[in-house]
Amino acid sequence: MKTLKIFIIIFALSVTAAQAQFTKAELQVSGLTCALCAKSTEKALRTLPFIGEIKTDLIRNTYLITFKNDVPVNFEQISKKVQGSGFSVNSLKATYNFANTKVAENTFNYGGDTYRLLNAADKSFTGDVSFTVVDNGFAPKSVSKKYLGQVTDTAPASGRVYHLAI
Repeated sequence: MKTLKIFIIIFALSVTAAQAQFTKAELQVSGLTCALCAKSTEKALRTLPFIGEIKTDLIRNTYLITFKNDVPVNFEQISKKVQGSGFSVNSLKATYNFANTKVAENTFNYGGDTYRLLNAADKSFTGDVSFTVVDNGFAPKSVSKKYLGQVTDTAPASGRVYHLAI
């Protein structure tokens, strides 16, 4: 009986912790010139374990991505798949569900990575909030320069630091 109670507590904690995650993203890719280019990039993205659904907008060179529940999202893998298809990420806007996420000093951790909110000004977040990833390789150089010009980070113990703007 005691083992069953411990199992239920661990299960409940893991379910509530799993609610906090990136839910969807708008990925704009530069260099797409035809439907075949878009299709090959979409096919590469679909191989990632956390990608649920992808809708392609050829007019805007944009992929609307819905992430699977309970599978950690990795933006670096998205960038590598796009680059592996011969293109580059022009912008990445993602939506994060802040249920059960602790934000301290405009920073939170997810999936082994650190996310730093650059223009949040100590706001408190609940529910879904959309951000733009402003790091090099995820945003145009002018946007990265605007937000990262005066940022100094200490290297995390593990993972990577992503910089987000609202």
